[in-house]
Amino acid sequence: MKKGWQVKTLGEVCEVMNGGTPKTGVREYWDGSHLWITPAEMGKRLSPYVGDTERKITDLGLRNSSAQMLPPWSVILSSRAPIGHLVINTEPMATNQGCKGLIPSNQLHHKFLYYYLSSIVDLLNSLGTGATFKELSGAKLKEVAIPVPSTHEQQRIVGILDGAFDGIATAKANAEKNLQNAHALFESHLESVFTRRGNGWKNQTLDQICIVERGSSPRPIKDFFTTKENGVNWIKIGDTEEGGKYVYSTAQKITPEGAKRSKYVKEGDFILTNSMSFGRPYIMKTNGYIHDGWFALRLNVSIDSDYLYYLLSSRVVQSQFTRLASGSVVQNISGDLVKQAVLPIAPLAQQHQIVESLSVLSGETQRLASLYQGKLDALNALKKSLLHQAFNGKL
Repeated sequence: MKKGWQVKTLGEVCEVMNGGTPKTGVREYWDGSHLWITPAEMGKRLSPYVGDTERKITDLGLRNSSAQMLPPWSVILSSRAPIGHLVINTEPMATNQGCKGLIPSNQLHHKFLYYYLSSIVDLLNSLGTGATFKELSGAKLKEVAIPVPSTHEQQRIVGILDGAFDGIATAKANAEKNLQNAHALFESHLESVFTRRGNGWKNQTLDQICIVERGSSPRPIKDFFTTKENGVNWIKIGDTEEGGKYVYSTAQKITPEGAKRSKYVKEGDFILTNSMSFGRPYIMKTNGYIHDGWFALRLNVSIDSDYLYYLLSSRVVQSQFTRLASGSVVQNISGDLVKQAVLPIAPLAQQHQIVESLSVLSGETQRLASLYQGKLDALNALKKSLLHQAFNGKL
């Protein structure tokens, strides 16, 4: 830390204010003129600044709750679910009880405070307590130390970080766009393969080429989890990788008794999600048991497994799953409906040729995705490094 910098607590250089929520069932408390923000809304924002909110409260709602108006250029920190979202309000604003408002004194530049809190999110999380979800108390927050250079030095640091982060934001946007384009190009080619059908192709429903069965779970499932050697694989969505193709292992096991009440899948079978992210296919590279959030697909005709994987992953089939799904909160597909999905099946020799071509393109797509993801990771690391240097007096 530079000579001449002071170290103070946030409580010494900020006023820390709690938020509150008017009773949601009282109509007179809502749709007023006072801005009111929540951690969920804060998490959606791309800019540090916020001048409007999704919901607003009335004078009556403000008076009959613990919500308090923060002056402009305060820093708002989400203090639970999760700890660490940050915004700067450009208009007077209240928050719900999941936020803390920090009103900086004349010793502290609001953007310097914002950047400093951004640099210590891990520390803030470590200070949270609670069994169900962590919450950072106002008392703990006030005790957090902050380096306080002169206001001129703060403004200099903020200027450097603003310029650097603008450049990083532009570079990240370009890398993210390139990452999206790489995936979109593969998906577009995948769709074209299965819509440009040649001689000998025929349409068949899913249940004409596969035995389709839904998984099942012993109840209550927690009573059947085990760490013993005789435990058997229990397959969950967490055992898959984003964009992955195979299930190699499982994090949890269930007892042999629980397995008797579940659906068995073996290596080479397909499993298909039927829950939050319905319709995703995976190929089993191990044996195990599935719960009712999965369908098991076992081929009963001669089809190239990789061909079926690419087909099930394509928009040609995924769009059918979307149409067949139902549910107002969590969409899923019934066993009878999923069997009705129509699949364009090429002759076996053409299937092998298609797989070979798609595998080459998939490999190149993954190479590009890895390259762009590496750039994103490097940019995030650079941002953290700049923040660390800034508050250790090295900028």
